[in-house]
Amino acid sequence: MSVNDNVKRIREAKGVTKTFLAKKLGMSLQGYRYLENGDVRMDVERMQEIANALGIKSAVLLDDKVTDSVIKRLG
Repeated sequence: MSVNDNVKRIREAKGVTKTFLAKKLGMSLQGYRYLENGDVRMDVERMQEIANALGIKSAVLLDDKVTDSVIKRLG
């Protein structure tokens, strides 16, 4: 999976809406959708901002197994 997929999976597991996260990041909802869908490339700084907003370390987003572990702990 990609970083974008892992962002979506963790966001959904935490019950966070796209709208809430977009506002927290200072983005439009459409801009956030493009980012999460992979239509726009996610740079390291943005990945860190998203991780902070979700209350996780950015390294979690880079590793599918770690992402799965975080999701399991949330459930």
